[in-house]
Amino acid sequence: MGLWDKIAGEFIDVIEWVDDSEDTLVYRFPTHNREIQMDSDLIVRESQQAIFVYQGQVADVFGPGHYKLKTENLPVLTTLQNWTRGFNAPFKSEVYYFNTRQFTDLRWGTPNPVTLRDPEFGVIRLRAFGVYAIRILDPRQVMSEISATSAHFRVNQIEDQLRKTIITRLSDFFGEADHPFLDYAANLNEFSNALHQALQPDFARYGLGLESFFIENVSLPEAVEQAIDQRSSMAAVGNLDAYTKFQVANSIPDAARNEGGLAAAGAGAGMGLAMGQAMGGALGIGGQQSTSAQATPAQQQIMVRCLKCNQLSPETAKFCASCGNPLRSD
Repeated sequence: MGLWDKIAGEFIDVIEWVDDSEDTLVYRFPTHNREIQMDSDLIVRESQQAIFVYQGQVADVFGPGHYKLKTENLPVLTTLQNWTRGFNAPFKSEVYYFNTRQFTDLRWGTPNPVTLRDPEFGVIRLRAFGVYAIRILDPRQVMSEISATSAHFRVNQIEDQLRKTIITRLSDFFGEADHPFLDYAANLNEFSNALHQALQPDFARYGLGLESFFIENVSLPEAVEQAIDQRSSMAAVGNLDAYTKFQVANSIPDAARNEGGLAAAGAGAGMGLAMGQAMGGALGIGGQQSTSAQATPAQQQIMVRCLKCNQLSPETAKFCASCGNPLRSD
């Protein structure tokens, strides 16, 4: 390398940043121990802003475009360094690029359940998660509040703070809204919009814009969700008494198909009859027994057998009705 090339290498004549990452918010152009020449090219691409910083002070800000650096377009830096108009000597300054594109699909969620008082379920522990998107609105504010003089500031370096801000506002919002949990689950879009508005001032303090905010899901602990499912099932059944009678009626054909029929479900014919009467009562048939049922307990006559013709006759008969043989000795 010749002397001229070495000297030329100590000066910067093109300033630009090609972003090859997906999460860089702020990038400092490498100018360590190097000076920027007047009439150098400054290239600021779409979705970028460039800021010149002199001795820790924010100087001139450039939006997208191609610039030739002169005292005319560096008014703040010219004042800070006491340059005269038409100053052409090389100068030292830090140059920071700010990525102003939208950063999407950033995730948030409650690391621990949020305890709330619900009008319907009492005290509940609610979980929620979703996504949001941000972009840089004020590079000066970003530098003063979060990135400072970092050479390479990424989104993940501020994500934790943003998530904590979201959870704080979410807990406060749900606590003050005093809506039942079922309203949250059914109106996620409305609550997302309301929280979006509530969070924007918090993000603006960092120089960031909250471009979008969505609640994807709100949920309760598994045990509480099971209780809600049971409650829904009871509501679907409706009249529990009518449902019970219906279930008993459906069970009768199944019992009849079993070996031994209905009587096999009990201990003999008497038990079978008792079960049938119980079913009849459950079905609302009880109160009026049939004529055959009323005749069941009627008295039964004792019969005696004739020793001559082997025929049966009532106990009160003196002679066999078939052959006339005496049945009693009295």
